[in-house]
Amino acid sequence: MASIGAAVMGAGFIGPVHVEALRRLGVHVVGLLGVSDEESQAAAQKLGLPKAYKSYEEVLADDEVQAVHLAVPNRLHFGMARDALNAGKHVMCEKPLAMNSRESAELVELAAKAGLAAGVNYNVRFYPLCLEARDMARRGDLGEVYSICGSYVQDWLCYETDYNWRVLAEEGGELRAIADVGTHWMDLMHSITGLEVEAVCADLKTVFPVRQRPTGEVETFAGKVEKAVETEPVEITTEDYGCVMFRFVGGARGCLWASQVTAGRKNCLRYEIAGSQCALNWNSERPNEMWIGRRDGANELLSRDPALLSEAAAAAASFPGGHNEGYPDTFKQSFKAFYSYIEAGDPGAEPGFATFADGHREIVLCEAIARSHREERWVKL
Repeated sequence: MASIGAAVMGAGFIGPVHVEALRRLGVHVVGLLGVSDEESQAAAQKLGLPKAYKSYEEVLADDEVQAVHLAVPNRLHFGMARDALNAGKHVMCEKPLAMNSRESAELVELAAKAGLAAGVNYNVRFYPLCLEARDMARRGDLGEVYSICGSYVQDWLCYETDYNWRVLAEEGGELRAIADVGTHWMDLMHSITGLEVEAVCADLKTVFPVRQRPTGEVETFAGKVEKAVETEPVEITTEDYGCVMFRFVGGARGCLWASQVTAGRKNCLRYEIAGSQCALNWNSERPNEMWIGRRDGANELLSRDPALLSEAAAAAASFPGGHNEGYPDTFKQSFKAFYSYIEAGDPGAEPGFATFADGHREIVLCEAIARSHREERWVKL
């Protein structure tokens, strides 16, 4: 993978995570672009990168760069992804793919015409035990899926003084808790079970219609502020928490609870899938074990151990059993699938990563969820 050059757009929370994961894979990270020349220079120096770009145009004109990673605010995703594809660059984009389904549909079409790798970083797919759950579903070990229930909860926006650009609809989109973290859960459930949603019913809540914005911007997950800072009131329309019920094609049912105001939960995705043969339960805060429930036999607690996993799941486990893997490793595995696809040079092959089409699906779902909440009814997709 050293023959492929990548550039990372974004120097905040996620951009450096991309850089670290790419380096672990042996992908050559050519440089980085921040929100300003000063930020680009500081980040490139801190991360030891060869180049600090002054503009996105400079990135796209760089022949050393074959792939672009977008770790920038949501409103920038569509334009930057479109321009990268038009410049002949492969694209790995943080979710959401775009601000609405019209934009995301355009990107899906453009990527198909360009014949380039176009991925959305739904990294939670790449926990080895989630890949094991997917393989169990594909093998028929789950049987018929009856229900899929779960949650994604955090506490980093618990107080009215908690603020980040993601709370603003014009920056992140109409939905927040559902779109920001809930889409990870929805994508994961589709990836594991293969089931498509046919209708949704949602109830959402904005706890703080007004938040206090610091005069200086706050980094995502930066934690509590130790000293008093000047603030200004900002109106908020995005939801802090909410519940969504799902009807899946084929008859299965599901529900998701998403919250960014649940004290003590730092970043917790949970699911329980009930099938006719067994049930599965997994928690991202304890990612190296999965509970398998049985009616007529002993329940199991499966540890993340390559020797115990299916071939597909073991391929995403880089260390022996007992050597825990976690959040940063999912980025490595997501990008491994992406760059392996690029190296294979076969656009017709099945991608092992979440594609622009997957990103478009989640945006369509979010639009249906927002409509369901506004109209207080079930909405069919």
